[in-house]
Amino acid sequence: MNPVRRFSPLLQLVQFMLPYRKQWLGAMVALLLTAGITLAIGQGVKGVIDNGFIAGSVTQLNQSILVLLVMASLMALGAFTRFYLVSWLGERVTADIRQAVFDNLINLHTSYFETNRSGEIMSRLTTDTTLLQSIIGSSFSMALRSVVTTSGALLMLFITNIKLSLIIVAAVPLILLPVFLFGRRVRQLARKSQDSIADVGSYAGEAIQQIKTVQSYNQQHHESEAFGREVDGAFQVARHRIRQRALLMAMVIMLVFGGLSGMLWVGGYDVITGVMTGGELGAFVFYALIVAMGAGTLSEVYGELQRAVGATERLMELLHAKNEINPPVNPQDASRLEARLSLQQVGFHYPSRPEQPALSGFDLEIPEGKITALVGPSGAGKSTVFELLLRFYDPGQGRVCLDHADLRQLDPQQLRQQMALVAQQPALFTASVIDNIRYGKPDAGEAKVIEAAKAAHAHDFITQLPDGYYSDLGEQGVRLSGGQKQRIAIARAILNDPRILLLDEATSALDTESEQAIKLALDNLMQGRTTVIIAHRLSTITHADQIAVMDKGQVVARGTHTELLESNPLYARLAALQFQGG
Repeated sequence: MNPVRRFSPLLQLVQFMLPYRKQWLGAMVALLLTAGITLAIGQGVKGVIDNGFIAGSVTQLNQSILVLLVMASLMALGAFTRFYLVSWLGERVTADIRQAVFDNLINLHTSYFETNRSGEIMSRLTTDTTLLQSIIGSSFSMALRSVVTTSGALLMLFITNIKLSLIIVAAVPLILLPVFLFGRRVRQLARKSQDSIADVGSYAGEAIQQIKTVQSYNQQHHESEAFGREVDGAFQVARHRIRQRALLMAMVIMLVFGGLSGMLWVGGYDVITGVMTGGELGAFVFYALIVAMGAGTLSEVYGELQRAVGATERLMELLHAKNEINPPVNPQDASRLEARLSLQQVGFHYPSRPEQPALSGFDLEIPEGKITALVGPSGAGKSTVFELLLRFYDPGQGRVCLDHADLRQLDPQQLRQQMALVAQQPALFTASVIDNIRYGKPDAGEAKVIEAAKAAHAHDFITQLPDGYYSDLGEQGVRLSGGQKQRIAIARAILNDPRILLLDEATSALDTESEQAIKLALDNLMQGRTTVIIAHRLSTITHADQIAVMDKGQVVARGTHTELLESNPLYARLAALQFQGG
């Protein structure tokens, strides 16, 4: 593969570096300064040997050493500036990339996360960006420095002695040959290594997230063994990558010092025969060592850059992932539309299950300001209706409408502002109570939050927490009971004050006393609002204005509780099972 094409993914990083031109310019000036001084030191070495040692002049020796010290001081200053600026750029650019990738991820359609594991995404966002930080802040700088100093040293070699230079030049292709031979293999293994690390993180994250299930079934040993296999797999891939890089470095070192040995033999012979001075040989050896070290550094950095190519490719895949749920060019104003919903001849398959229709020929009118309940056996498609109403997905056939407007004619964000979802398993974040309640309305004052919590009958237990409304709830609200989590979620919905409520059996996790209190709160909340309830217990929706009975992705009956008991066998059977305790 063409070397330029091989590293072409790294060119995509340029867009993140452009805003920091001043820092790059400063780093390049410092780099050129230190490279120039490094090359000048060779002439200083020549002066020390010819004018000091061989001429036997203490004065000239002192002057030559003083010049070397001044050069060393300037080189130290340049090295400090270069290292600081390049390291700063590595941190800054990596932070920008991480932010850009996250910004794209957080807006992607939900089906993207069906087909891409969260653990792998997190690995790319953390491990791969950390690798790039090292590359940009260190390896890339080393590569540039080596290219500049090696090129300059080669030029000085020819100026100092052409014959010896030809020996060095003849060895360069031999040094570069293993770099290109091993480079492609290193790149493939680098990508594979990053993928295997992502698998390890994904497996560990899932086991820890489901720790209660793991421990309740006493599967700790099984999970430990399975994780060990993942870790060992990642180690084996890393071992192959390290072996390739080690072989590359060993071959380069052998070839470099083989060339140097040949050059020293020829140079030593010329000094003895008077063809060249000792100072010239000293300067030549100095430049030859720079070339040798530069070649060694480049061979090492080459492997790092190959890893960076793999990491960049993985990150750019996330950065350029396309959102399939986008607003139209001229969206309608959702806030001006009536809060009535309709699904018209909707057909839908989840992307991860293309062979199994979730909804088929689905028709449902949801009137404004009324309560519509969805009932039916598990897998009937009730939750899918919510997914489509929130426009997490677009239907494959038919239309989903708010008032007369197809949801595809609306801005998804403005559409979702009209709605509030209370899920059966409420989603809480690792934050305080007050932050979780005002998640949908971050600018709400504390008084409004407390008012919403009281309406959700959550205020009493919140005040008993160690820090009240500022108590941290832990990961996913782990410090609360199921009923308390649900009341926090209901308080969030109350505070959001939506026109449309989506309730997925919002009282299912509550004890009898709490359930009655929440029912009163929900009754108040539902007044004048369009409400859609997924009902698992029919006792909670006997008051609904309309009940849609669903089965196998279709509406098989509509009516009130009383009407359906008489007219629909499926509803009557579900009611008999629940109300008779059977």
